[in-house]
Amino acid sequence: MTHHLVVGAGPVGSRVALLLAEAGSHVRVVTRSGSGPDHPLVERVAVDAGDATRMQALASGASAVYNCANPAYTRWDTDWPPVAASLLSAAERSGAVLATVSNLYGYGRVGGPIGPATPLSPAEHKGEVRARMWTDALAAHESGRVRAVEVRASDYADAGQASHLARNAPVVLAGRTAWVLGSADQPHSWTSTRDTARLLVDAAADASSHGRPWLVPSAPPRTQREALGDLAEVAGVPSPTVRVVGPRLLRLAGVASPMMRELSGTAYQLTAPFVVDDAATRAHFGWAPEDWEVTLGRVVAAARSTGGPADPPRRG
Repeated sequence: MTHHLVVGAGPVGSRVALLLAEAGSHVRVVTRSGSGPDHPLVERVAVDAGDATRMQALASGASAVYNCANPAYTRWDTDWPPVAASLLSAAERSGAVLATVSNLYGYGRVGGPIGPATPLSPAEHKGEVRARMWTDALAAHESGRVRAVEVRASDYADAGQASHLARNAPVVLAGRTAWVLGSADQPHSWTSTRDTARLLVDAAADASSHGRPWLVPSAPPRTQREALGDLAEVAGVPSPTVRVVGPRLLRLAGVASPMMRELSGTAYQLTAPFVVDDAATRAHFGWAPEDWEVTLGRVVAAARSTGGPADPPRRG
């Protein structure tokens, strides 16, 4: 039986584990707490992914190591480097493919759509962390030490409180004012966690895709105002009033709040067009993202099942 190692049990990691298990593979899910999806072929292990010795042992015999970890947003500088190094070492020692979920932070401020030829040019420290993770993995790949591939997602539409859209869903359903960061009226790409998990599994299994990053197929660009209006339409409620927490207020809030300080650092992604060109990914893998309304339908269903007001925004 094929064996896979999945690190992280958030929306993407859990979905990756289930896709693999439902295909008949044994999956070992690693988190600090030992959490993970409930499936007969999923083994849940409580381990610090930064423990290189333990991760090498857990990766033994695995066909792929999937890095779906997501350290606390305010601790990327300290928490990501040991985890990234540990997983790179585990993949190298075991011969497994290293398949990593990433985001668009490494591109920094862009002047047009983000495509395969867009260079990494991080604008702040979180983007520098992400860019360094890929350049280290790519160097190992090019030297023949490991087989590496990375998939890069834009902002998730359906990742609960880690999503700019989903965190506002309870507010929209309640008919209250929705608050967004940066700007309400700049075109933005939104990605489904399900499409991200699907691409990660496909890329790990496709040797011809290794050695490069892939942009996750994403919904057609929508501004935050449009996206929240779409959410309201799917839910069958009136479009919300939308207010903006602008960059200046974010910076002021960041003086007292580490989370708001980190959000301020990436506000440029919401104050100007931030759109992906995923045509190369669609052509190579042969599929398009799930329908936008389907993604929003899951967001609405989750909000209705939990209820309550939205928590303060965070991104991962």
